[in-house]
Amino acid sequence: MRNLLKRCTAWLAVAVIFVAGVFGSGVGRDYSDAIAAEIDPATRTIKMNEQGDTSTLPVEEFLRGRRQFNAACATCHVGGITKTNPNVGLDTESLEGAYPARDNIAALVDYLHNPTTYDGLTEISELHPSMQSTDIYPKMRRLTEDDLEAISAHILLMPKIMGDQWGAGKTKSL
Repeated sequence: MRNLLKRCTAWLAVAVIFVAGVFGSGVGRDYSDAIAAEIDPATRTIKMNEQGDTSTLPVEEFLRGRRQFNAACATCHVGGITKTNPNVGLDTESLEGAYPARDNIAALVDYLHNPTTYDGLTEISELHPSMQSTDIYPKMRRLTEDDLEAISAHILLMPKIMGDQWGAGKTKSL
């Protein structure tokens, strides 16, 4: 009987570890962080400004950007789509096609301060979370300039990691 109890306890421990990994305890996070650590430096190199300067994003900064993006942006931009306009996602093609182009850190941070329509003609801070609209979007209140840069870096890095799956909700002409 005692042997059976020991085996049941061992199986229970295995089950708890498995469930913890599946449902997001530290075990699951450690695995996710390990995957992020395997992203090579070339993939983590992103465009900093419209002049084309680049920087290699440290793994810790990628993880920070992912956390900040998930907390502040993923409600509307899960998987890089834009729920309110599926034709414009956070994929590379859409970011490059915006006016001004939003394909670098400086441009995305500028957008998070001063959001405009895709053509750049109309200011939309009352419709899109920004540092101008913290009274409407309280999640923005706690974000620092470093947080905005980390979120922007995450957005630019995800198409390199996920390929066409990032921003896949948009409609592309064939």
